[in-house]
Amino acid sequence: RMAGHDAGNQHQFTGLAKHFNSYTIVGRRNCVLATYASLAAIFLFFKLKPKKKPAVTEK
Repeated sequence: RMAGHDAGNQHQFTGLAKHFNSYTIVGRRNCVLATYASLAAIFLFFKLKPKKKPAVTEK
């Protein structure tokens, strides 16, 4: 091919490597999206986690 990005024609990936690889633009994009999604999930987990109440309450 003269122009355009590598569509993965020369690489035969199977399994997870088919979706997450560093050879194709789509594979790189999927890695970035998975990273952003995991960071967002960790942030939301700690942000929405209920706060601990103190064991001894003062009156």
